[in-house]
Amino acid sequence: INAEYGGFTFVGLMAMIDPPRNGVPTAVQKCKSAGIKVVMVTGDHPITAAAIAKSVYIITEDHKTVEEVAKEKGIPEEDVDPKDVQAAVIHGSKLKEMTENDLDILLQNHEEIVFARTSPQQKLIIVEAFQRAGQIVAVTGDGVNDSPALKKADIGIAMGIAGSDVSKEAADMILLDDNFASIVTGVEEGRLIFDNLKKSIAYTLTSNIPEISPFLFFIILSIPLPLGTVTILFIDLGTDLWPAISLAYEKAESDIMQRQPRDPQGDRLVNERLISVSYGQIGMIQASAGFFVYFVIMAENGFRPSRLIGLRKQWDDADFDCVEDSYGQQWSYADRKILEYTCHSAFFVSIVIVQWADVIICKTRKLSVFQQGMNNWVLNTGIIFETCLAAFMCYTPGLDKALRVFPLRIWWWFPAMPFSLLIWIYDECRRYLLRRTPGGWVEKETYY
Repeated sequence: INAEYGGFTFVGLMAMIDPPRNGVPTAVQKCKSAGIKVVMVTGDHPITAAAIAKSVYIITEDHKTVEEVAKEKGIPEEDVDPKDVQAAVIHGSKLKEMTENDLDILLQNHEEIVFARTSPQQKLIIVEAFQRAGQIVAVTGDGVNDSPALKKADIGIAMGIAGSDVSKEAADMILLDDNFASIVTGVEEGRLIFDNLKKSIAYTLTSNIPEISPFLFFIILSIPLPLGTVTILFIDLGTDLWPAISLAYEKAESDIMQRQPRDPQGDRLVNERLISVSYGQIGMIQASAGFFVYFVIMAENGFRPSRLIGLRKQWDDADFDCVEDSYGQQWSYADRKILEYTCHSAFFVSIVIVQWADVIICKTRKLSVFQQGMNNWVLNTGIIFETCLAAFMCYTPGLDKALRVFPLRIWWWFPAMPFSLLIWIYDECRRYLLRRTPGGWVEKETYY
């Protein structure tokens, strides 16, 4: 090494670069549109770190650091107005001098941050600072030095190929392809699963109101029972099963990665807004459809609604064969029960019909059905299945004696259809207002 060299000819200069993967810039932009803050924490030199951050859009062109603003204006860095700075590149030595309060203010005032020349202990401090601010923190890392931060984070993500055994042990998740874009795909899939669970729950809960309300009216108004327990079981264990499961196959809405992250404290899987929409709005319309069909059939057979109130005691008395309808015609106990069980069948069919609209409106939380499309063929087949099952239960010979399900006249299927159309129109209007007035009253009260 100490020997003299001579006679060399300069041929050229070679440099090496380890560029980010092709999909990373797009993935970072997706994260930002989804409200996810991407922060780089690295051991590289600040200049190198800033250059890489800009190439993958962690620092965007329109956001300047203190150094860049000072250079543009020709002033010292101390004189730069903090309002003019949206990005920051923090050296580990500067981070060491910061107090907890200084770090909290830094994270609060800067949208885009890069930490360079950081130590393992400082990575842990950065994670704790974000958690103090109420953030859900995910950390990626591959080395032994990343282990404390991986362990402390809400979700630690280790590299499956380049990662050390220690980092994999400390992490909650291992990224098999070492690709940052896979994390974004995971976030999208997680949001889709959460969305579809909400949709399935909203669909399933709605039919509880038309199932419960007949018994309340039976007790309070003392009318003949509009819906039987056997037909309720047909709904819960038969017609509702396939459509509820089919919502798990619904594709993601186009705005799924443009929403802000949900509030883990206020936006739970089942919240008061979901209950309000399912029970207080759609469920009430469904119950109205069932009672409308019930009163139509009763009226066709001579019992006007006013005659039914207070009639339960006589209606259910097996020894009383002289119950008169609104026109003075007398009904025996056996005939009354046939009419009652026919109403059970009709109420059951009406719930199936309004559940057509319910499963369609549950396909999306904010977008119109026209935007989402009807390409979920598991759901489409489910609608056909529940209709065929309802027809099978009503018209199969022998079920009138075995399960007390009586056949219906064909026109008794139609009174519930306007209510089904009403449900669809109502919810289309609700979702239109959600899109038109984001953050407004409709969103606060009905966006589940």
